[in-house]
Amino acid sequence: MHTIQRAKAIGLLYLFLSPLAPAFAQNPQPPPAPSGAVTAPGTVTPAGFVPAPILQGGEVFLLYPPGSPFLKQDRVNEPEQHNMTSGVPGRIQSIVNIHNPSIELHRVERGTNTGAAVILIAGGGHNTLNVGTEGADFVSYFYQYGVTTIILRSRLRRDGYNVQTDEVYDAQQAVRMVRARAQEWGIDANKIGLMGFSAGAELVAPAAVFYEKFDQANSAPADPLRAVRSRPDFAVLIYPGPTPFARDPNTAIPRDAPPSFIASAGTGDAIHAQWADEYFSAFLKARIPNLEMHLYGNGVHGNGLKDRDGTPFGTWPNRFVDWFRDLGFLGKPGVETKAAKDVKTHVAAPAPTPRP
Repeated sequence: MHTIQRAKAIGLLYLFLSPLAPAFAQNPQPPPAPSGAVTAPGTVTPAGFVPAPILQGGEVFLLYPPGSPFLKQDRVNEPEQHNMTSGVPGRIQSIVNIHNPSIELHRVERGTNTGAAVILIAGGGHNTLNVGTEGADFVSYFYQYGVTTIILRSRLRRDGYNVQTDEVYDAQQAVRMVRARAQEWGIDANKIGLMGFSAGAELVAPAAVFYEKFDQANSAPADPLRAVRSRPDFAVLIYPGPTPFARDPNTAIPRDAPPSFIASAGTGDAIHAQWADEYFSAFLKARIPNLEMHLYGNGVHGNGLKDRDGTPFGTWPNRFVDWFRDLGFLGKPGVETKAAKDVKTHVAAPAPTPRP
């Protein structure tokens, strides 16, 4: 593939209603970059700092237009910081100082394109964005299945942003942007989903539940994406951080909530397994179709695609592909998936009667 370093600011005007107004946390003394960090290559434009792609072939698109109330205008020109992988020249392990969030698009060849797109949200405890093991490594993996990969550069708590508002909004806005430009990018608008790792999965969970609230709050006539839903067509939580059900077990789940795949180590990563189980149990109680979870007896937290010395936990990506294929996401673009059909059937059926 040829190197493409194309960055586009989408000239859109957004009006946001008060329930989803961005949180402008004061951060006059930003934390220092991690030891060994380097200034990320990129360009300062009228829309703010636009980073260069993490990987060859990537195309970078900003999530928000210039002047968006979602952004801290006094910081959008700051360059991001890369923390490089020790001993591997040129490999980016993590990113910090993200003030102008973006997505990085990695397309697939037309002949093998399924139309499916996975938006990746790396973990890092909201302190870094681990785009190496939980981002870049998945581009070639999904390419072989004809799946477009999109790496989200979302904002971080360390840089003064709120996890439950700013960071989640970035995930929801990413879904809307990809869906709005699906035809242009060779993507099936009904095959767009989120895959998050640890802190990234902490964003996926509310995005899989609160999409109606976000869409209603961003439905003003002047918003060109007002008719574009932020509901993901699938949600993938890998060793997730706390979900909305950790804060409120009775969090309402929409009838058309997306199918979800969940994986984590068990006792070796007990707290993340507990959060995974809370999400699974809530969706199971709501009888959301095509719910699948794998908790592995041997394993620890993190590491993305790592083989994990041949232990079963290292096979979770294969289990995800099995689930993904079973639901029809690896079929031809434009063909209704089993997942979509099952959602329609579930929505049309009577709601389950709560047990005493």
